[in-house]
Amino acid sequence: MERAKPFPTRRRLLQGAALAAIPYAVLPATRADAEPHAVDYPTAEWASASRSNYTAADRPSRYPVELVIIHVTQTAYAGTLDIFLNPKKKVSAHYVVRSADGHVAQCVRERDVAWHAGNWDYNTRSVGIEHEGWVDKPAYFTDALYEESARLTSSVCDRYGIPKDRSRIIGHYEVPGTDHTDPGPHWDWTRYLRLVNSV
Repeated sequence: MERAKPFPTRRRLLQGAALAAIPYAVLPATRADAEPHAVDYPTAEWASASRSNYTAADRPSRYPVELVIIHVTQTAYAGTLDIFLNPKKKVSAHYVVRSADGHVAQCVRERDVAWHAGNWDYNTRSVGIEHEGWVDKPAYFTDALYEESARLTSSVCDRYGIPKDRSRIIGHYEVPGTDHTDPGPHWDWTRYLRLVNSV
């Protein structure tokens, strides 16, 4: 016959509770400024830029959002995300679109000012979209990249009432004071605007 095990004493119960609480006392608390990984574009993946690479804002209350600026990364998709994560680079964009499949990463919330245009006024009034590739390698401008980028741009324009035309959807090369040439001569603006307007 098995002997009944004695019940734990009150002291043992309190010691057990104290031991169980230790990991919670040692682990760091959630930061008060921690931001949920929400995205502004529903199919985007959150891939945060360093907080040192953009300006927190309250757009469109503080600055109107009036433009979409099209960029080409001049590096690979993963390399672009690494650059935006590096606090020493002082650069970011709201979105990055991958060439192979059109996958979209959001790196900066649309309410914040990404540092992508090289012109503070244009940064405050725009959403920047980087596209994986090189200006002199048109093979990177795939159907998937054009189509998903067009859906993204159309969505941004709808959210802020931006006209879906070339006066408001511009290339980086059109920003005053820039020395950039992207998206370059191989970017098909006619096709792109047609896709933006047909979504």
